[in-house]
Amino acid sequence: MAEQKPKAQAKAKAERNQRVIEVGDAVIAPGNRGSVELPITDLYTHTQMSMPVEVVNGKRAGPVLVVCAAIHGDEINGVEIVRRLLTSPSLNRLRGSLIAVPIVNVLGFLNLSRYLPDRRDLNRCFPGSATGSSASRLANRFCREILRQADVAIDLHTAAVHRTNLPQIRVTQGDRKALELAEVFAAPVVVASEVREGSLREVALKQEVPIIVYEAGEALRFDEPAIRAGVRGVQRVMRKLGMLPGRPPKSFGSPVHANDSAWVRAPRSGILARTAPLGARVKRGDLVATISDPVGAEQTDVVSPHNGIIIGRVQLPLVHAGDALCHIAEFEHPRVAERTVAAFVEHQNVDKDSAPV
Repeated sequence: MAEQKPKAQAKAKAERNQRVIEVGDAVIAPGNRGSVELPITDLYTHTQMSMPVEVVNGKRAGPVLVVCAAIHGDEINGVEIVRRLLTSPSLNRLRGSLIAVPIVNVLGFLNLSRYLPDRRDLNRCFPGSATGSSASRLANRFCREILRQADVAIDLHTAAVHRTNLPQIRVTQGDRKALELAEVFAAPVVVASEVREGSLREVALKQEVPIIVYEAGEALRFDEPAIRAGVRGVQRVMRKLGMLPGRPPKSFGSPVHANDSAWVRAPRSGILARTAPLGARVKRGDLVATISDPVGAEQTDVVSPHNGIIIGRVQLPLVHAGDALCHIAEFEHPRVAERTVAAFVEHQNVDKDSAPV
């Protein structure tokens, strides 16, 4: 047999070193794709519930990327992002492995609810326990079967019910790798936010798995620009990691980083007559909302406590005193942030008829 040339030897070695991915009882060898129904619990009707997992294992060696959605069962934009990602022809040339979990909180998803039937927030239950509550067991199964294999993770979210978010990335301050991936993802805003106890991000941080959280749109609604930006963002990250061929496609520009953010809350109960739109730049003292009584006899103006850009807002026009109205992010250069958001929106409109890259 003729001696292999160095390039051929390197290629053969790369293919030999590619990992086998195991999820539950399924074994997905390099060059294969597998659909796994990972058992999570039995209902009291004795019906078995399972978490859908799709594994795409490339022929050639590379990182393992975990992409998950619907940790909160009513946050469905991420479900569609994962679906579109998995139908992309570019995965035929994948290096490394993609483990995609479109619906983590299956029980919440079935009930159109953020929470599990035990009313627990799954994103406050990680890493969970094999002998704990149903939420704790689900979190533990995800960590043991999915997260433990990850080199990098992307967690897809939307705003809570009756709220909407401007597309944004949440990262942990000081996590350089995550910050780098946030830049590549190319959402208009990056927010360095505190790590919540019991969140998937906290566990990933402890396991030294770089993780970014994509927040966009509202619960129980598809937001097409947010979905499209999410698909392209994940694919940009995959190209940055060397999982897909070619360079990341051109984006609107570089995202802006928020120094801080806070919600403006309703000073009284009533009906919202107006609320400032997503992406709007506001200055301290600017009007951001107006609350009225049902007959219009009394009206209260709500003003911004600081300069910034609105990255989240309430959708329901009925509010109680103390309810969150709009989420304002502060930037070192608010005008630059305003132009960045405007460029992102324009870029999305220009590309709205194009297929995912």
